Amino acid sequence: MGDLERIIARRSELDALAEELAKQLREVQVEREELLVAERVLNLLAEQDRAVTEVAEAVPAKA
Repeated sequence: MGDLERIIARRSELDALAEELAKQLREVQVEREELLVAERVLNLLAEQDRAVTEVAEAVPAKA
């Protein structure tokens, strides 16, 4: 195998690797976005829970 053939073969390998890495990166970015949304939802729920607790503590219990 000549130098040119080795170069072409290696470039082809790297092209395939670059495509796979790009696919993985897209998948990672999608998952990160999903986790960001989940984090925001949990933070909102925690804020609501704190607000409900504060209101419950501020209202005197009926006897």
